[in-house]
Amino acid sequence: MSSITSLDLAHLFIKNICSKHGLPSSIISRVLSTAYHPETDGQTERVNQILEQYPRMYQSPFFTVYGRDPQFDSAHITQDTPAGNLSTKIQSVQQDVKRELEVAINRFTRYADKSRESTPVFNPGYMVWLSSKNIKSTRPTKKLSERWLGPFPILKKVSTHAYHLKLPSQWKSIHPVFHISLLEPVKTSTIPNWHQEPPPPIIIEEEEEWEVSQVLDSKLKRRKLWYLVDWKGFSQDPERSTCKPAENLNNCPELVKEFHSLYPDKPGPNSSKD
Repeated sequence: MSSITSLDLAHLFIKNICSKHGLPSSIISRVLSTAYHPETDGQTERVNQILEQYPRMYQSPFFTVYGRDPQFDSAHITQDTPAGNLSTKIQSVQQDVKRELEVAINRFTRYADKSRESTPVFNPGYMVWLSSKNIKSTRPTKKLSERWLGPFPILKKVSTHAYHLKLPSQWKSIHPVFHISLLEPVKTSTIPNWHQEPPPPIIIEEEEEWEVSQVLDSKLKRRKLWYLVDWKGFSQDPERSTCKPAENLNNCPELVKEFHSLYPDKPGPNSSKD
């Protein structure tokens, strides 16, 4: 039968079925489908969806609205149903559905709350880190940007999930109100009366100098090469990143070389001579 054509099948159907048993009231065709893949057969897929809904809902949406199951054949209901009885039945069914929905919502809420942390509350003056996710960095790539900026003090609580921060004066273009998901509390030391201070300047040729921790960017200004650098101990404070002329970085040639190896297109010592 696998090699028969549809025309041959129609002739066999008329000859062996219709001529002996009459025309069928309906014909259910079955398309060969893959195991565990009912989507191959559209009719089967729809029936499977309905059958899966029944155990979950206990009654169909049609029954909830009309108080009866849908009519699938051509026979019509001849007996009259009192409107009052039908209305009472529909109300009873809808109340049952509403009760089951409330049970399901409570169940889902209980499972979700198990993995949900309580929302922290910050008071004015509290120090927090600010995520750099939505803040444009001056560094060449996002990978070199800090994940967290600050810390910054909280000025006030705007809503249950938003806070107004005191940002640096040069950040005038950034709206100072942030969602709580972008804030991280500053963890204080467990040692009493302990405060971590920035490292002292190092002594180079009998003069105090702050140690460079990283070269962030370079530019040419009036044919002179300048570098944007981070200072050791101040890497989390954007106000401490400063531009210095190239001759001021003679004591950290390795950091300058590393920067240009990562970003060869950035202005370098040879660019200022062009």
